[in-house]
Amino acid sequence: MRRRQMLAATLAAPLAVPLAAGGLARPALAYVPPPLAVDPIDRLYTPWWRKRFAEKQAEILRRPPNLLMLGDSITQDYEKKGPPAWRDFVPVWDHFYGGRKAINLGFIGDATSHLIWRLMHGELEHMRPAGAVLLIGANNMGAPHWGARDTILGIEAIIQLCKQRQPQMKMVLLSVLPSIRSAWITSTTARINAGLAARYGGGKIPGVTYVDVTSIFEHGGVVDASLYLDPHLDPPQPPLHPTAQAQARMAAMIEPAVAAMLGDRPRGTMVWS
Repeated sequence: MRRRQMLAATLAAPLAVPLAAGGLARPALAYVPPPLAVDPIDRLYTPWWRKRFAEKQAEILRRPPNLLMLGDSITQDYEKKGPPAWRDFVPVWDHFYGGRKAINLGFIGDATSHLIWRLMHGELEHMRPAGAVLLIGANNMGAPHWGARDTILGIEAIIQLCKQRQPQMKMVLLSVLPSIRSAWITSTTARINAGLAARYGGGKIPGVTYVDVTSIFEHGGVVDASLYLDPHLDPPQPPLHPTAQAQARMAAMIEPAVAAMLGDRPRGTMVWS
């Protein structure tokens, strides 16, 4: 961090400003350092995170994946088992991603910066995957309190890193899910998704398919809290993480894009027992 601060200070130092016609000084362009959202930041100080990272590295070496599921707790939730039914995610994973050599690279609490660190330290090595599904950004608006611009830059950095290190790999990028945490987060989420749509929507970037899943969780601008598991917790929490049933709807919505990315047949809609 000290090296970053020194570099920023050096680049932000006053520059010699050439004179314009008439002897007036041209305004200097102030240096704007890149946001922390694009910096590789680890969480190795957290024991469970360090353990999960090591386990995923071993899994990659043991069984090189063909499909990467990149994200935070919403992706990691696929490893949860029920009962109750609202937290029984394993059948959803098995239905949509079983048999596809998929690996769950979701880490609770990760922001874009943490995913960038993971990708730079092994999560794109010893493999040649056909595709990746990316859902990240919700935690940028939590404790880091990074806004829309920084979060979009963080997501762009992740996509660029993936394309550089795995150029054959295609990607399905999901919108940040709506949540009910604060008015600032609600408006920032909308700005992030608008920026992602402008950048990646309609196939603007080859190899990247953007899917906005907001319509699953929000109707008429109102978030449907019944689709989230957090209110079921003790004590109840603001809606952020989909229930298993809502996650299945999200997986079904992106399935055509995932199947096209992998070059296989789409999995049918999941039937709940």
